[in-house]
Amino acid sequence: MTGQIQESKTPHGSIMTIFSMPVIVAALGYFVDIYDLVLFSIVRVPSLKGIGFSGQELIDKGVLLLNMQMIGMLLGGILWGVLGDRKGRLKIMFGSIFIYSVANLANAMVTSIEAYAILRFIAGVGLAGELGAGITLVSEVLHKSLRGYGTMIVASVGVSGAILANFIAKSFDWRTSFVIGGVLGLALLLLRLGVAESGMFKGMDKQAVRRGNFLSLFTSRDRFGRFAHSIMIGLPSWFVVGVLITFSPEFAKELNVQGAVSAGNAVMFCYLGLVFGDFASGMMSQLLQSRRKVVLIFQGITVIAIAVYFLSSGVSAAVFYGICGLLGFGIGYWAIFVTVAAEQFGTNLRATVATTVPNFVRGMTVPITLLFQLLRKPLGIQNGALCVGALCMVVALFSLWRIKETFHKDLDYFEEYL
Repeated sequence: MTGQIQESKTPHGSIMTIFSMPVIVAALGYFVDIYDLVLFSIVRVPSLKGIGFSGQELIDKGVLLLNMQMIGMLLGGILWGVLGDRKGRLKIMFGSIFIYSVANLANAMVTSIEAYAILRFIAGVGLAGELGAGITLVSEVLHKSLRGYGTMIVASVGVSGAILANFIAKSFDWRTSFVIGGVLGLALLLLRLGVAESGMFKGMDKQAVRRGNFLSLFTSRDRFGRFAHSIMIGLPSWFVVGVLITFSPEFAKELNVQGAVSAGNAVMFCYLGLVFGDFASGMMSQLLQSRRKVVLIFQGITVIAIAVYFLSSGVSAAVFYGICGLLGFGIGYWAIFVTVAAEQFGTNLRATVATTVPNFVRGMTVPITLLFQLLRKPLGIQNGALCVGALCMVVALFSLWRIKETFHKDLDYFEEYL
């Protein structure tokens, strides 16, 4: 059951509106978000060595810290999503960036694994609010014929933050890299002062409708189905980033890659591929006027890229990095995936879904890496990863089959629920 609200209109075909202030600020916010999100993967080894760990502990403690960050994002996704529908899109963009910026400044001073883990959790909570709020705001301020372009810009600019993270990590020590991330985030708060709230959100003030009821996603089979399938189509993304890229140095050794492979370079090339993938998938969705077709195409590219990754035995480090770029291009349907989630639900539940969905996918890194850890012992690092990757792809393809096309969907409605 749905009710109507007044939509904030943007002239159809006015292409320059995709460069409006909300789009620019959302893109820069996601840029800083990605910088901080992937920085740990880049500085995992030097930072853990810096506080006294070595050998196998670099993997074991690395998984612990990655999972703490992802658990924080999982819980933060719920928190910021609910607040986004109740208090406004802009407020959670301010709150989330402040928290993860302060957490990263403090992260520069850690001397123990316990403090490191706590701060990665807090940073994860903060990082959780940025993308969902930005995509929700952009989806609501742009006309339906242009919102795919808007989210394409947000994602394409945003993921390039990983490239800056790699450059900074190579130019400075790991502690300074965390400080720079925190400073960038705090500086971005000033830019956001000139951005107006979504007109569609303001329109809810005139409606007697409940907002941001997270539990309502589980009280209806239809809503739960839309929510769950929106999450599952994104699983391959964080299998690639959380396993194949984060632990690329270990995989490179198993594959006898010629030359040293660093996680920082692997992340940089993966996210460079993501920049082009997000741009290409966003453009293709507009040209094909379909979200589902594009997601299917890019999931197919991801399968091919994973196969090439594990068949790269004996290649040079340069070729291996090129394969990491292909993996990034394949999972470059991230912008479309988050847009689909935002388009699945009404305005009074949209921020909740758009914020929780990507963070639930990120949070799925926990069971994905734990399953990888469990299987790599009896099966080996390669076969263990292949089993986990195959499972992620099967689930993602099934969910894509079940989800509805949303390209032409109007967003000027709200969900009615008990």
